[in-house]
Amino acid sequence: MRSFTLAERRARLARRHFLCPGAAAASGADVAARLVGLHGTDPATPYLSLWTRVPGFAVTDLQRDLYDERTLVKHLAMRRTLWVIRATDLPAVQSAASERVAATERRRLIADADKAGLAPDGETWLDTACPAVLAHLAEHGATSARDLRIALPELAGRYEYAPDRPWGGESPLAPRVLTVLGVRGDIVRGPNDGGWTVSRPRWVPTADWLGTVGDPVAAGPAAAQLVRRWLYAFGPATLTDVKWWFGNTLTWARAALRDIGAVEVRLGDGGDDDDTGWALPDDLEPEPASQPWAALLPSLDVTPMGWFDRTWYLGEHRPHVFDSNGNAGPTAWWNGRIVGGWGQDSGGRVVLHLLDDLGRDGRRALDRRAAELTEWLDGVRVSPRFPSPLGRASRSEAGFSPTTSR
Repeated sequence: MRSFTLAERRARLARRHFLCPGAAAASGADVAARLVGLHGTDPATPYLSLWTRVPGFAVTDLQRDLYDERTLVKHLAMRRTLWVIRATDLPAVQSAASERVAATERRRLIADADKAGLAPDGETWLDTACPAVLAHLAEHGATSARDLRIALPELAGRYEYAPDRPWGGESPLAPRVLTVLGVRGDIVRGPNDGGWTVSRPRWVPTADWLGTVGDPVAAGPAAAQLVRRWLYAFGPATLTDVKWWFGNTLTWARAALRDIGAVEVRLGDGGDDDDTGWALPDDLEPEPASQPWAALLPSLDVTPMGWFDRTWYLGEHRPHVFDSNGNAGPTAWWNGRIVGGWGQDSGGRVVLHLLDDLGRDGRRALDRRAAELTEWLDGVRVSPRFPSPLGRASRSEAGFSPTTSR
């Protein structure tokens, strides 16, 4: 059985995620193709993810791909996460991941509509609201959620979420109707009125925005296609990694791995605690060491969020750089492992919060990246939607004393 050491896995990560010298990507579409997609829940994340991986990247590059050429699109898919994917991948992503999410979202919305007493039957209410949205968009074009709610009485109504919790309250149901329509592929997020750090999309019919992006793909072939691409970029990986990343079941993951002919491998350095993993049968060649590399990745970047089993690149830092729900804050990397995080001071300067002593070379490399990111941001301040415990502690200067840049 082929064994992959920690060093090999980290070297593969460096090259296949476009993070080390000599492995830069040519465009955002190249990154989305290799990594299946980029996390888009936090509006600034895909921009910062591409700044790290594409030399000379500018905000306008991704805006062009999303809103002018429309080669990339935002879509809800794996793990009910918002992704930036290639438009041509939409049929496969829809079949392999989004349909499952759509069924869950529809069922939950109907149940909440019933509880709210919006109609005698929540399913009938939803099946009336969805066509009303589609008809309005067909007639009026791209429209914001707020304007749709004002224009359509079918979207009226609120529900109480978490009624037994102190953080609960009332919320309109209209945005969730748009979520259902979006995740099932009827509409997409079109023009964004909020700038690159804020999400204020106007919704448009998918066919009007993207045209024909490809024929529908059956569920089995779609799963095989995406898992094969994912395993090339993220493998070798465990069965749990595959299950978690795609937000599906172990049975589904096993079937997909079987369909692509994945082979079992060993993960670790030959100890008793080595794990069993999976790799593509034609992707077992030894991985040479990469050149030293440093990276600053944004919150929810696809790399720190890429695996369920994270010890091999995270070590003991999980409580500091991931929140209790498993969301990664901004991370600092040195040679294939997370060594801390980063944030911005009141003037917008990027500041490192390091958890390890990296020595002179590592510290200089990360300081250089921090200076480059500060220059690129040019005073724009980015606030992670899910700040890490390390970031919060560093801001408050209480409960933690990380090494910070001067």
